[in-house]
Order: sequence, then C-alpha cells, then structure tokens
Amino acid sequence: MPLTLKALETLGDTPPWDWPKDTGPDLLQVLRNKAARENELLLAVELAGNSVVVDDDLVHALLAILRGSSASELVRGRAAIALGPVLELGETDGFEDPDWVPISEKTFREIQEVLRMLYFDTSVPKLVRRRVLEASVRAPMDWHWDAIRAAYASDDEEWKLTAVFGMQYVRGFEEQILSALKSKNLPTQVEAVWAAGAWPVDAAWPHIVQLVSSKDADRTLLLAAITAVGEIRPDEAPQVLEHLSDSDDPDIAEAVIEATAMAGDYSDEEDDDLDDLDDDEGPDSHE
Repeated sequence: MPLTLKALETLGDTPPWDWPKDTGPDLLQVLRNKAARENELLLAVELAGNSVVVDDDLVHALLAILRGSSASELVRGRAAIALGPVLELGETDGFEDPDWVPISEKTFREIQEVLRMLYFDTSVPKLVRRRVLEASVRAPMDWHWDAIRAAYASDDEEWKLTAVFGMQYVRGFEEQILSALKSKNLPTQVEAVWAAGAWPVDAAWPHIVQLVSSKDADRTLLLAAITAVGEIRPDEAPQVLEHLSDSDDPDIAEAVIEATAMAGDYSDEEDDDLDDLDDDEGPDSHE
C-alpha cells in the first residue's frame, strides 16, 4: 500500500539514515500511483532523490514524471531537481566502483540525455525547463555553457537566477558572476556569492568582505558570504570572520567554524607543497 501523506511527512522530518529499509520501494509505489495527490507526489519526488534510497528504478520513475504531461509543472520541476544530487555524485565519483554511485552508468547517461532533450524542447513549461537546467549542470556537458549564457542574457529575472545558479558548476563566467553580485534581486545575489566562492573568484573578494562586515546583510546572503570567504581566501578567513565567531545565531557560528577550518586545510596544503619542494631540492635532485 502506498505511503500516506502523513507517512511521507514523517519521513521528511526523519534523518535519511534512520529511514526504514523498505523506504525506497514504498516511495516507488507513490511515484507510480496515478491516483496520488499532488502534495503526496511533491514530497515523494523530493525524498526519492536522496542518496540513501535512490536507485535505477526510482530514477526511471522520476524521469517518467518529468517527461509526462499529467503531473503539474511544480511536480515535474521538483522531479528534475531530485535528479541533481545523483548526477553530481556520478560526475564526481565515476563508475569504476559500483558501490560509489547508487545508479548504473547507463542510467546516469539516460538522465543527462532526457534533461538535455527537455531543455531544448520549447514546448516544455518554463519552470520545468529552468529546473532541468539547474539539475543538469551538476554534471556539466558541452551544451551548458551556451544555455547559461543565453539564460543570463535574458530579460527574464527567473532565467537569470537559474543562469547564476548554473555558474556554480560551469566554468567561464567570472565577468557575469561579478555583475550578478550587484543584482537588485536578492536570490540572484545569493547565487552569485555561492558561484564566486565555488571557483573561487578573487575579484569578488572586496564585495564578499563588505557583506560579512555589514550589520544589515540579509541572513541568507550572509551565510553564503561566510562560506565564500573561506573558499576565496582561506588564509584570511579567521581574521575577516572573527567578529562573527561568537554569533548568537547557531547557523552563522557554525558557518564561521567551517569557513575558518578551510584556513587550516589551506595551511596543511602549503606545508605539503613546501615538503615536496624540499625533497626536490635534496642532494639527489641535481644528479
């Protein structure tokens, strides 16, 4: 019997590692249930993308929802987003060891192809196409660069937002990231900060420092900026973020700890490089 709405909500409030063993098959029933209500599908597609349960069967069920026209734009869009994490996992870990990625390489390639096809199908609703692009960039392909460039050049602020999100994953948009940092649209600013930290864009440093120094910065923007500080100049992070280290906001305090921890990782890498240099300049290196 498919999971009820209440059962789905309970799963959503439970850490994935504590989910029952039959959660995957139960979610699959919901996704395949043509009588499922929209609020049930919305929860089920979101949960189905979790790495704890996702497999080839769940992916194919998500693709069926995404490609079909019977589900709402919201459900189809969320189905696309649910595929993003496993795409990124496949892109990062590869398929040499089947234990690393919970889906087959064939299924991985199928996801990429379906998402590409849907993005270029202009009859697909805009929300769905936006979500398709946002999910697919997590395993970048050649077509993404032009798609992101076109979306950012659009006069449509929603497409611009999608484009800046994509810039976190696709290289070559430093100029656009710097421009987006000055956007009047707050969500676009937030995504631009994440993108600036992802690469990292050193030219964004003065703007990022200004954000973490401001007493009026939006909380979401501030959290993104804290992380970007640690990514762009990890060696300067402890000093720049010191005034936030004792914040009453636990999320801000935790973000500072994580960002300044990057400084330690950075120092360790420098020490390793110096050790390697010393080894290279040893007596044997000139023989």
